[in-house]
Amino acid sequence: MIILYIVIAVLVLWVIATFNRFVRLRNRAKEAWADIDVQLKRRYDLIPNLVNTVKGYAAHENSAFEKVTQARAAAMGAGVANKAGAEKDLSSAVRGIFAIAEAYPELKANQNFLSLQAELSDTENKIQAARRFYNTNVRDLNTGLQSFPGNVIKGIGGFTTMDYFGLDESSAAAREPVEVKF
Repeated sequence: MIILYIVIAVLVLWVIATFNRFVRLRNRAKEAWADIDVQLKRRYDLIPNLVNTVKGYAAHENSAFEKVTQARAAAMGAGVANKAGAEKDLSSAVRGIFAIAEAYPELKANQNFLSLQAELSDTENKIQAARRFYNTNVRDLNTGLQSFPGNVIKGIGGFTTMDYFGLDESSAAAREPVEVKF
């Protein structure tokens, strides 16, 4: 009889430990998503300043500026499921602004532009790091939920797998360099 109680106690402790592990992994993934949101907000705040600086030098490039503005608005309003595609479009539009800037040597020498470009580049690096951190946490959570015996516990706790944050690499446009025509 004592052996049965010990087995039941071990089983209960195992279920509790596994449940708590999934709670911890889910919270880490949510925290990582919040880190991505912080960096994206920083990017959204920098882009209008960058666009306005470039606009002063290249007033005839209005379509590129409109594209960046529309992509920024779409990315800011995108839900979790559509965030990756919207961010891909925004990154492409920003690369277009940098390509335009290459055509204006006096702009490339402008201290304000250089500062904004450096800030945006730093932000892009932070977004990439935050994305990797998020995807690592999502991987750990999903692996635990999809493997035995975690897949048994996930139903009890109502845990679900999470989606990775990645760019849509299936489209050819995601791999192509930005083309700027004058």
